Amino acid sequence: MTFLVWVGVLGSLLMILALTSAYLRWLPVTTSVVCLAFGMLISPIGLGLAEVNFQQSATWIGHLTEVAVLFSLFVSGLKLRLSFHRSSWHGAYLLAGPVMILSIAGVCLVAHYLLGLPWGVALLIGAILAPTDPVLAGLVQVNHAQDFDRVRFGLSGEAGLNDGTAFPFVLLGLLLLQHGQLQWDWTLEWFLKSVVWGVPAGLLLGYFMGKGVGRLMIYLRTRHGDSTISPNDFLALALIALSYVLADEIGAFGFLAVFAAGLGLRQAEVQTSGHAETPSEHLAQPVIGHLTGAPEHATVAKAEDIEEPRMAAGVMMGDMLAFGSLVERSFEVLLVTLLGVVLITHWDSRALLLGALLFVVIRPLGVATMLPFTRIDRQQGALIGWFGIRGIGSLYYLCYALTHHVTADWAGTIVDLTLSVVALSIAVHGISIQPLLDRYERLTARREGSARP
Repeated sequence: MTFLVWVGVLGSLLMILALTSAYLRWLPVTTSVVCLAFGMLISPIGLGLAEVNFQQSATWIGHLTEVAVLFSLFVSGLKLRLSFHRSSWHGAYLLAGPVMILSIAGVCLVAHYLLGLPWGVALLIGAILAPTDPVLAGLVQVNHAQDFDRVRFGLSGEAGLNDGTAFPFVLLGLLLLQHGQLQWDWTLEWFLKSVVWGVPAGLLLGYFMGKGVGRLMIYLRTRHGDSTISPNDFLALALIALSYVLADEIGAFGFLAVFAAGLGLRQAEVQTSGHAETPSEHLAQPVIGHLTGAPEHATVAKAEDIEEPRMAAGVMMGDMLAFGSLVERSFEVLLVTLLGVVLITHWDSRALLLGALLFVVIRPLGVATMLPFTRIDRQQGALIGWFGIRGIGSLYYLCYALTHHVTADWAGTIVDLTLSVVALSIAVHGISIQPLLDRYERLTARREGSARP
């Protein structure tokens, strides 16, 4: 498949999505479901317009998924405005830690005892499927910086954190597959380098880098009076790239560093705004609207009433969120379509059992065990338990495994099961998200309305 064919295919899909957006809004499907179906349509068993060998293309697919996840993690960090001591963060911590480990263990047990796979292969598949996806889960994540709903906030924090915290277990699976059994020497080395150092070092590096750069840029733009003309997309690209590279240089996990950089940048904005309830980008909307041609009635404050530091912070946040979201959605269309193209040649019916147990049993039970330690009620816990969407993050880890000495004997099995489970997740979660969210929001609004005097 040539580059021009890919450009034509993606251009056609983007045109379809743009022209049918008004109709898709009323259907209980996400854009990802449409892209997956489109990819299957142009695959060899459909119109035969596209054909990709996943294992031979693992290197360049891995780079595409890597960039997609980086942008999504950075944007996820920018959206989370609450201070870390707030109770809404507790759910995210538990979901990205204990619940993820329980999910890895559950998938590993199913893959070993029910599918008959060796422990190394079973653990690797469990780790690959562990992270929930920040790219495909846009509907269930926070909509804006003032969205403090515990379901959305918990799922957003989980998706931002566990794309990095899953990495140590992917490495453990590769080591176990290489050595055949756990041994004290290399297991201790893995634990010290990956868990004790890699996770906290990545988070701290990214957070303080993002916070420091945010403060510096707000100060410089305020001092030089260029709050509305500076290239904030360049700053986003630079922060993503530098935090990722520096994390790798010190042996930390870059995904965590990039997510934490977004968090740190947002906290710099919070401090600039004096911890006000309204984010700075909302107050700076008049300036952004003027630059983009938005109607005057859409403004929420007069430009002259906004302090210069808050204006600088608001324009910076607004530009970065818009730029990052655009890149994120573009990669979503490309990669999910690609998944649809390769799915038929890699479909494994055993994924029906594995996926069903992961979606209906393993994750919901893991979430249920954590509810007593949070302020999340049972209804919210049920939604969180169901919305464990697998996607682009799992595809990246799959490509990483294929390019890091997975034996040919098991490469096909790992690819087939991973792609099949991810496709199932996109389908079943993509069809159920909108109806369940609509019902949850109606019940929440009714409950809040009855609580008012």
